Amino acid sequence: MESTSWVAYAAAWLGALALILLPRRLRHRKLNLPPGPKPWPIIGNLNLISQLPHRSIHALAQKYGPIIYLKFGSHPVVVGSSVEMAKAFLKTHDVTFAGRPKFAAGKHTTYNYSDITWSPYGPYWRQARKCA
Repeated sequence: MESTSWVAYAAAWLGALALILLPRRLRHRKLNLPPGPKPWPIIGNLNLISQLPHRSIHALAQKYGPIIYLKFGSHPVVVGSSVEMAKAFLKTHDVTFAGRPKFAAGKHTTYNYSDITWSPYGPYWRQARKCA
């Protein structure tokens, strides 16, 4: 009786430890992101953007390279600041970057993103573009 209660306590402690550590391990996955400055908790990297944003981005590109990962508030932003990166974004990987964010304005003003302006890239968007 004494040994079974000890085993039950040990199993309960191991189960609690697993429930605490496992979600932390799953949440902190290493993502393969471009280099960039470390963001602040709420504002992200907005403190690095001055009155002249193109000069701020140029200064960051001099420090971190032609492709930079920034956070503007809670929104992640990838900035390409060279001709090669612009060609990669606009020509090579254009389908990947053609998506649009879904805002409430598009849902309510265009009947659930059914207009060419708000609809996501795909077969419907291509058909709507041909008709417009």
